[in-house]
Amino acid sequence: MLGPVRSRLIETLAGRSDEVPAWVLRLEQGEDEGFFTPQSAAWAVHGGMPTLVAGVRALLLQALHPGALAGVRDHSRFREDPLGRLANTIQWIHTVTFGSRDQAIASSEMVRSLHRRVVGAYVDGHGVERPYAANDPDLARWVHLAFTDAFLTAHEGWGAPIPGGADGYVAEWAIAGELMGVDDPPRSAAELRAAIDAVTDAGDLRGGPEVDEVVRFIRRAPLRRMLRPSYRIVFRAAVSTLEPRHRLLLGLPPTAPERILPLHAATGAVLRGAGVLLGPRTQAELAARRRLERLGALPHPTSSLNEETP
Repeated sequence: MLGPVRSRLIETLAGRSDEVPAWVLRLEQGEDEGFFTPQSAAWAVHGGMPTLVAGVRALLLQALHPGALAGVRDHSRFREDPLGRLANTIQWIHTVTFGSRDQAIASSEMVRSLHRRVVGAYVDGHGVERPYAANDPDLARWVHLAFTDAFLTAHEGWGAPIPGGADGYVAEWAIAGELMGVDDPPRSAAELRAAIDAVTDAGDLRGGPEVDEVVRFIRRAPLRRMLRPSYRIVFRAAVSTLEPRHRLLLGLPPTAPERILPLHAATGAVLRGAGVLLGPRTQAELAARRRLERLGALPHPTSSLNEETP
């Protein structure tokens, strides 16, 4: 039974389960250690199972910005090919985290070049119609804030201690924000919290029918039947970590106090199970370690890519 479940999980995260993606293999190439090292907060956070919760939370929070939501609604194929979109996002995250500097820069530039076509109009949180472009600094900043907050919060809830703590992770991942055109991204947990509060307090976020549609889609993601029970727990876990005012905009009720601890425990069990299926290191991390070994930056050999996760 574990074999089919493992295959379906890898297929969900990587787009296919029958071979290691070419972009992962390319992470073995490059002539520098990259922006982050094996001792970094970014490796710890992005290589852990809490990313399964973080990804859902990030999507929910990003959807509250009407400009970001309009870009996804009008230009992405999230309804027709949601897993393909997920795989593309994972590719960027892992390339920036585990790749060489040239690879991280090139991957970010490729995403930004695709975003140049993402333009249109939306009604902001104050009822005013505004033009948007995915590379607009304000939109890029909100996506970065939502991403950083989601991955930090999920890891603090279900992950191991972060090297350098929360401030270390926010400061490191500011590099990714800059690669995506974000001006002066937050570099501490307090700055991150203040930046999210500023956008929320300004009334720039809103709910409504379009947000409700996205929430329904995320809640009932088109996954293989065998993965759905675990995903329901992951979704509830992501929702439980959201601020009350963000949950209100998303139309999601608060988690009853008596259910918080059981939900936290059930989520931990799901993530531990995923870790057993996928292994302790992602394929991207293994590829990066092989590059570092070649460069003389790691003392011990790394096992075959075929033994680990996407």
